[in-house]
Amino acid sequence: MLHNRASYSWARLVSDLLSPPVVWAAMAFPIAFRDARSQQQALTWALMYGTLVCLMPMLYVGWMVRRGTITDLHMQVREQRIRPFLVSMGCTTIAWWVLRFLGAPPVVPLFALFSLIQLMVMAAITLVWQISVHAMSITGAMVAAFAFFGPLWAILIIPLIVLVGAARLKLQRHTLAQVIAGAALGLMIPVLLFTLF
Repeated sequence: MLHNRASYSWARLVSDLLSPPVVWAAMAFPIAFRDARSQQQALTWALMYGTLVCLMPMLYVGWMVRRGTITDLHMQVREQRIRPFLVSMGCTTIAWWVLRFLGAPPVVPLFALFSLIQLMVMAAITLVWQISVHAMSITGAMVAAFAFFGPLWAILIIPLIVLVGAARLKLQRHTLAQVIAGAALGLMIPVLLFTLF
């Protein structure tokens, strides 16, 4: 019993710490600092991205959980993911326009645009199947790290992809096929976007 609780605890901790909003918000800081003219500007752009793309949708999900409309923060029930995806897409669209309008370095609104496209793909897939958004997010972060900062940073993230996949399987939130599909999309979509843009 104690062993099972410990196993559950590490998996839950990994799922919480490496959840998509946390991963995307964390990625915003090095990306913003890469091209900003000052530290203050970099913090402003990263916090703006983090607030609109990550925090606002998380607050919405938390509110829905409190109301009982959604069963838990990780939205295990596929049908419960639709509204949060729509809210996330709306907030991310606002972030994309605001960052461009306020003159953020082009890479920051581009990151918001990539986030928006990934959200749209995830929402479309969610209508028919449930993939691991956690696996998709951390794999996408690996591709972004490679594109923006080079192979060393990408290599450092690879073990986290395996860890996140193992955690989602341990919690029985996804099947192996759903984890693999999430990771595959997390790899393919950013590669395609970086190639196009």
